[in-house]
Amino acid sequence: MPAFGTVSPRDEHNLALVAHVHPPDWTNPTPAPRYNLVVIGAGTAGLVTAAGAAGLGARVALVERHLLGGDCLNVGCVPSKCVIRSSRLHGELAKAAELGFRIPAGIEVDFAAVMERMRRLRAGISRHDSVSRFSKELAIDVFLGQARFVSSDTVAVGEAKLRFARAVLCTGARAAELEIPGLAEAGALSNETVFSLVERPERLAVIGGGPIGCELAQAFQRLGSRVTLLHDRGHILDREDADAAEIVQSAFVRDGIDLVLDARIERVERRGREKIVRVVVGGASREIVVDEILVGAGRTPNLEGLDLERVGVESDPRTGVRVDDRLRTTNRRIYAAGDVCMPTKFTHAADAAARIVIQNALFFGRRKLSSLVIPWSTYTAPEIAHVGLSNRTAAERGVEIDTFVRRFEDVDRAIADAETEGFVKVHVAKGTDRIVGGTIVAAHAGELIGELTLAMVSQIGLSKLASVIHPYPTQAEALRQIGDLYNRTRLTPGVKRLFGRLLAWRRRS
Repeated sequence: MPAFGTVSPRDEHNLALVAHVHPPDWTNPTPAPRYNLVVIGAGTAGLVTAAGAAGLGARVALVERHLLGGDCLNVGCVPSKCVIRSSRLHGELAKAAELGFRIPAGIEVDFAAVMERMRRLRAGISRHDSVSRFSKELAIDVFLGQARFVSSDTVAVGEAKLRFARAVLCTGARAAELEIPGLAEAGALSNETVFSLVERPERLAVIGGGPIGCELAQAFQRLGSRVTLLHDRGHILDREDADAAEIVQSAFVRDGIDLVLDARIERVERRGREKIVRVVVGGASREIVVDEILVGAGRTPNLEGLDLERVGVESDPRTGVRVDDRLRTTNRRIYAAGDVCMPTKFTHAADAAARIVIQNALFFGRRKLSSLVIPWSTYTAPEIAHVGLSNRTAAERGVEIDTFVRRFEDVDRAIADAETEGFVKVHVAKGTDRIVGGTIVAAHAGELIGELTLAMVSQIGLSKLASVIHPYPTQAEALRQIGDLYNRTRLTPGVKRLFGRLLAWRRRS
């Protein structure tokens, strides 16, 4: 992330962003005698923790060394989704003839305008995470600077000493530095720098076939770059449902992305302005020449400078701060939430964890992280959304399941929208209607997964979804139709014979 409140390029939108989330003229307040909660890190987990605790009457200090809003606002969810939205127009234009429009040749992507739009929208959204809002509206003491523990109940920020009853570590994570010979010397983009681009790289190599790499690879391909995606496995999105990943991989091929799978990168070199990625695939060497390299693989927890050892907080440079199921560290006065300690590194997971921390740290609560049902969505085109168990994880855990599938090619609204690619797949515990997981592949899968998640959280069985009236026509009807599929399995031959006899008797009466 840009250091100490600086971002690039220095235009009106980024100046507005910085004015909100790291104002240059900010003066740290005089510390209170003691705080109920000192929150270190002002990303999603930190902001939710601080705001929630203050709303309940706690005296709260919030410490941030970079930009309030963290990765999500500044270099993650918000900018990436703005850019992805622009790139999706490519897919809509590809369907123009099918929808009855003739698009003239010669339409061009104005990459600078795409990025300017992103910066403008990000600056507007940043008001919600601003220093002004948290300090004035929420009455939180905001300190800008590096936090470090100096004793079991005190955090120092510069010369200021913040005494606490409880502290929460919410310092997040950053892009991992891959140990590829020559990569550092050649230079590479990450999610922390790619959104500062003002010129489109004509040739772009993306390292990593997980969610971040895939989202940005497809977006840049659709915005006019020639993208090569390198992944060390045989399939992109290999942690997702295999059928879902196959659909997205086919979409990438249609979009013209050069997929280099089962790839082992030997080294990276510079040749003038070009960057050369030397890779081995299937025993054969290949040279990929590009203008830029984007690393979209791996995250490293932000642990530096905190002096955790001084207060007995155990951590690992790969997995982050060690916490128990109640998000308490090895120091009983200190908790953690978000990417710095959790394997599920999503904004909404950090938000949910922060709510657990508020209860457990302030009110002797005993809520557990393992109690959460956390969905996720990968914002490719089509999107993949998932919650709970998949076929693979169910098999690994020895959970027997029944699976029901409804394809969008059979859903009326998807047909009308020319968005028939994808499916809804729901898993139930074998012989029951108890939902244990599901995957949705659709143009707007992320908008649909919430209903399935609600059913799991509220222990609403799949049979009940059939009785939920959905407006017609909507793509969400696929979920009701899945419920219908389950209910049909309850019509056993014996039940059908019984119904047949009953109806025959009714005809005679």
